[in-house]
Amino acid sequence: MRRTIALFVPFAIAALVALSPATAQAQDFKLTIKDHKFTPEELKVPANTRVIITVVNEDATAEEFESNILKVEKVIPGKSSGTVRIGPLKPGRYPFVGEFHEATAKGVVIAE
Repeated sequence: MRRTIALFVPFAIAALVALSPATAQAQDFKLTIKDHKFTPEELKVPANTRVIITVVNEDATAEEFESNILKVEKVIPGKSSGTVRIGPLKPGRYPFVGEFHEATAKGVVIAE
């Protein structure tokens, strides 16, 4: 009986670690910059989940994805892409801007 339990415990621990939120794989989303605007302007993501946002800059000039509330700043050179990792987020709205073109490059991450 002890041997059976001794064999079972490592598998049980491995299963718990694999299912824990800390090791859960982040979900991927895409955000595009074109004509100094973000598309989509509202990016809906699941709450309480790590998220990876691939920001694709189709403009010839650089843009900075910035959000004070998300505590992230990422410069995306022209005609390239970059990755931003956020979360897990509580349900709510998290605004972001393109700092180099704040008048037009605005958006919000909505965690629900």
